[in-house]
Amino acid sequence: MADHYYTKDPTAKHAEKSWTFSLYEHDFVFTTDSGVFSKNTVDFGSRTLLDAIKELEFVQGEFLDVGCGYGPIGLAVAFDRPKRQVDMVDINERALGLAKKNAAANQISNVNIFSSDIYAGVTGTQYAAVLTNPPIRAGKKVVHEILSGAKQHLASGGILLAVIQKKQGAPSAQKKMAEVYGNCEVVLKRKGYFILKSVRD
Repeated sequence: MADHYYTKDPTAKHAEKSWTFSLYEHDFVFTTDSGVFSKNTVDFGSRTLLDAIKELEFVQGEFLDVGCGYGPIGLAVAFDRPKRQVDMVDINERALGLAKKNAAANQISNVNIFSSDIYAGVTGTQYAAVLTNPPIRAGKKVVHEILSGAKQHLASGGILLAVIQKKQGAPSAQKKMAEVYGNCEVVLKRKGYFILKSVRD
């Protein structure tokens, strides 16, 4: 079976490389590898999600980046909001190792990076925000588990933000979020990417 970026322990031959990318007007150094999502650049969906996050106000508390990969979303948010703790989770152990390396390289300390199969390893915290660029290739069931499962981990007034392409299921995701949270709005559309926002009451 072929490796995917949502595999726990990818077997793809290592091919680490480092490059610089500007997010929030700051140059980050990222090291990536085979077997992780968007290894050559910070993907357009993640950048669009970060733009949406920048414009929003959040209740007090920590953030959670679900499916953090090598870390661009969580690390950029942690850099931009240094008084916030950002928890970053993924099932892909190779990606988690890179995320930790990238946190250190960019001198970002207000992060906690750990393994979790969706929310299985997430306990206790009620988050101000759950952020996700979900693994579309893992299938609709997994994506919808990420969207609906966020509710129990959000504080009152906490926000779920997800980026999904229209052609890859944004309308059905929007419907699911509206069912679960009683609300869902598209806060940003760009080149077919939708930023979906639900607020926990």
